[in-house]
Amino acid sequence: MVWARWRFHARHTPARRGAVINETILYLDVVDAHGGLKPEFLASFTSGEREVLDRINRTVADGNSLQEVIGAYFDEVRTLLPCNRLDVAFLEEGDERLVLQYSIADYEPLHLQRGYASDIAGSPVEKIVHERCASIIHDMARYAEENPVSASARLLLQEGIRSSMTCPLSVENRPVGLILCRSSRVNAFDERSVLLHFAVAERLSQAVEKAYRLDQLDSVLQNYMEMLSFVSHEIKSPLASIITLGKTLASGYFGAIDERHRDIVTRIVQKAEYLHNLSVEYLNLARFESGQMELKAYPVQFFDEVISPAIEIIAPQLFESHVEFFRDLPHEMEPVTCNPELMKIVLVNFLSNGIKYGRPRGTLKLTVRYLNRRVRFSVWNEGAGFPPEDRVKLFKKFSTLNIPGRERIKGHGVGLYVCWKIVHLHGGHIWADSEYGAWAEFTVEIPQFGDMCIIGKAD
Repeated sequence: MVWARWRFHARHTPARRGAVINETILYLDVVDAHGGLKPEFLASFTSGEREVLDRINRTVADGNSLQEVIGAYFDEVRTLLPCNRLDVAFLEEGDERLVLQYSIADYEPLHLQRGYASDIAGSPVEKIVHERCASIIHDMARYAEENPVSASARLLLQEGIRSSMTCPLSVENRPVGLILCRSSRVNAFDERSVLLHFAVAERLSQAVEKAYRLDQLDSVLQNYMEMLSFVSHEIKSPLASIITLGKTLASGYFGAIDERHRDIVTRIVQKAEYLHNLSVEYLNLARFESGQMELKAYPVQFFDEVISPAIEIIAPQLFESHVEFFRDLPHEMEPVTCNPELMKIVLVNFLSNGIKYGRPRGTLKLTVRYLNRRVRFSVWNEGAGFPPEDRVKLFKKFSTLNIPGRERIKGHGVGLYVCWKIVHLHGGHIWADSEYGAWAEFTVEIPQFGDMCIIGKAD
């Protein structure tokens, strides 16, 4: 028998402290009712061992990322155990699969790499996970010979690993994974090693699982944003074609069309425009969230490259809503260092929202001012505005306001959040004011010469 196992919460068999166990299965009751190491075992540690365990506690508490935690742990555990490689694997797919997530070693190359997965059922790991067993492979070569289907053993042998010790990672008595200590020596681990390894694993479990779940969340978010970007991009162009064809059809270009059918086509175009705008905003969001949006700021003629194109984009909305539009601009518009395409997104959003949420046949006003090396522009509109308590909801992702009487106007909580990201990228500020029931005003202020911009990619 190559594996030596200690099964927790089983019968206690007296063991020789410090003995190297080769072919004997020992049952050792080392955990208390809460799944922690029993006090008598903790008391058996030397002052030097307890000092190392305390240092591990502190380094684990200070670790920001899982890699930092594992790196610090590897440095400390080698003062206690003959460890040449340390692996952390987590349970996934409803605890049916074990996936290697992090590895660190004092040699290269590593043949058993991150992402290696194995099924739990029927494997030696099953007993470790479900019965809270610590396990030792004293002779990796012999184990590989007796278990020819074990690809991981063959890969570890190629690295020069000759023995391995495995301990479960648990949080609140719930198994979450395994931590594996590997050595280039045969018979490198004994009962004392198991106790120390288990004590260290106790200190590591919660921090490791928390960091891993955060990493998983980041990965899921990245995958979600990539999918969102793909879907938004794929539907944007067909929707633009539907809008163009619909407007052409409604205009009578392809032949006379009666009022009833023109109204139907117009409603189709309006729905397509809503979806098109939604896809554009989600595409912008995906680019920011995935870090693909770069600033690329340079001096631009602010009126020619930002204001005028933005007004041209919302001109059809102005015409259809019969809103009275005013501009309060300086006589001379000085250059502004910015990304004109991004700033145009912000201004179009402000103007479009001012029309959409404003009073029909009301007033819309754009104001631009230069103030001590900064440029400020604001969009003011007559309309319902928003109550003071709702101010905190603005510029947050997926946050929408429920204004009485405006329920028919659909919002998706993306546009203003993207505006906030763009303004932040330019080193600026964005805010909103309102007199509820009378007006609302949205304002942006950015450095005129880009001297406070965040250079590089959006974060």
